[in-house]
Amino acid sequence: MELEGSELGTKEYWETSYTREIKNYKSHGDVGEIWFDEDSQQRIVDWLLKQETLNKQTARVLDLGCGNGMFLVALANEGFTQLTGVDYSPKAIELAKGIAKDQALNISYDVADLTQSVCPTLGTYDIVHDKGTYDAVSLCPDNPKEQRTNYLATVAQLLHDENSLFIITTCNWTEDELLQSFEHLFDKYCTIPTPTFKFGGKVGNVVTSVVFKKK
Repeated sequence: MELEGSELGTKEYWETSYTREIKNYKSHGDVGEIWFDEDSQQRIVDWLLKQETLNKQTARVLDLGCGNGMFLVALANEGFTQLTGVDYSPKAIELAKGIAKDQALNISYDVADLTQSVCPTLGTYDIVHDKGTYDAVSLCPDNPKEQRTNYLATVAQLLHDENSLFIITTCNWTEDELLQSFEHLFDKYCTIPTPTFKFGGKVGNVVTSVVFKKK
């Protein structure tokens, strides 16, 4: 199954959006939208904090499609220190850098298009996080299947080893669809519970959050 292409899958859309958000931030300190709302972000942060084997000082975390960087800001405020964010929108990175600087947080940011090739300077990570980026890649008007394949291959290379975690939150794909698309590269580690709704006698999730490990 393919999703219908959308402007949300284009770089132009995000450059325009983050240009506007930079203006808003500079004029009245509004950091902009948190994709899928703050609850979705906080669920992931809370889950990470419960992982007893995770060392906040040494765990290398990479946020894919970091946008305004608020996920990494939340982790920095919880004591994580090895934090990197990437986005293919230079304007998103400009905004994220400005927010981190204003909050005196040491977070690294890079411009990188993860559907093209791995940026060799990125290295490997213990935790790779995706909130909505796989969705945006899936909405690309041109060759979305190829773009997703490239993206997932890049994610696999960014994971340090088979104990590294790939955490993904999506509003467009069910857990079963993720398992099917990821089975050649990743094994499911666990599901992070998200709110459910009932419609027409069926129960569903507004968003799905799943943790994978590299095969």
